[in-house]
Amino acid sequence: MSRSDADNQLVGQLSIIGMHGSEEFVQKVDRYIREWRGEDKSFITKAACPRFGTGEAKGIIYETVRGHDVYIFCDCFNYGVTYTMFGMDVPMSPDDHFQDLKRIIAAAGGKPRRITVIMPMLYEGRQHRRGARESLDCALALHELVNMGVTNIITFDAHDARVQNAIPLSGFENVLPNYQMIKALKNTVPDFCFDCKNAIIISPDEGGINRAMYYASVLEMDLGMFYKRRDYSTVINGRNPIVAHEYLGNDVAGKDVIIIDDMISSGDSILDIAYRLKSSGARRVFVFVTFGLFANGLDKFDEAYKAGKFDKIFTTNLIYVPESLKQREWYSMVDMSKFIALIIDTLNYDKSISSLLDPVDKINKLLGRGKNIDGEK
Repeated sequence: MSRSDADNQLVGQLSIIGMHGSEEFVQKVDRYIREWRGEDKSFITKAACPRFGTGEAKGIIYETVRGHDVYIFCDCFNYGVTYTMFGMDVPMSPDDHFQDLKRIIAAAGGKPRRITVIMPMLYEGRQHRRGARESLDCALALHELVNMGVTNIITFDAHDARVQNAIPLSGFENVLPNYQMIKALKNTVPDFCFDCKNAIIISPDEGGINRAMYYASVLEMDLGMFYKRRDYSTVINGRNPIVAHEYLGNDVAGKDVIIIDDMISSGDSILDIAYRLKSSGARRVFVFVTFGLFANGLDKFDEAYKAGKFDKIFTTNLIYVPESLKQREWYSMVDMSKFIALIIDTLNYDKSISSLLDPVDKINKLLGRGKNIDGEK
């Protein structure tokens, strides 16, 4: 990757910090950037959050970051890392990860020229609005980061991107992995036909309709949607339970189906929808999910796959992916390290990332189509 002299103006010396649990991912990002810039020296700045026996911690940055353009990558949902508290191994919770992130920002002491936090799955992103006497955790977290000196916050597929209204004067980018998902499907399932005669896009609920509309528009496919009929007289685990998923859209019989969602938590909704689609005659069912939490384990997915309820689930590696999941026949991991490297490399030169945020041209090129989203040549 070559740049003109006019383009070689860095915001500051690049420093990349990977929070605990994201070291392997950040090393991939670093390799890409070093390759593009022809650098032998790593851009990774060593940092850590050692803990005392009580579980308390402190943030340490082992190298200078004065005047640097610092990018901190934090996976708040990595339960695969632990710490010792009173002799017990404790898996790190999202709260623990977020506190460590603040510790590292505090350790920088206001010396960097700019701090950008890359938090793929937004901390407390599902607690983005107030329904009763409830805390607004996501808004509070964003305020904390901005007040500590963070200039930009980059997240992926936010549960509700309108939460950025909490920090209207600060940088907030909500990035979608659309191109990477489509490319992964094309490479993994070569016989998939990207047209409205053979495939249809499905939104699992009304909240994700805009996400599905983008895919349907770019891929020139029909769009269907399920809506959740809930029992509002009952509250279980803080939510009204779902009674049934009702489908709105064209017939799916004989077609391949792509279900688009931001996350899989327990997986009950996705599996129920996949079963409904298969029962309606869908040929194959594929699932695009940015974050695969699989909070209740993988057994139910194994059973559903054996029963033929779905064919493949695609998730990114933006959050922790356990080895047990990688080994599943029904699972396909979408590597996002090169994309993150592109974002960091571009921003470090203070250039626009608009083309990265809206990859319509790349998708059309991938599929051999010569037009944009509006249908113009």
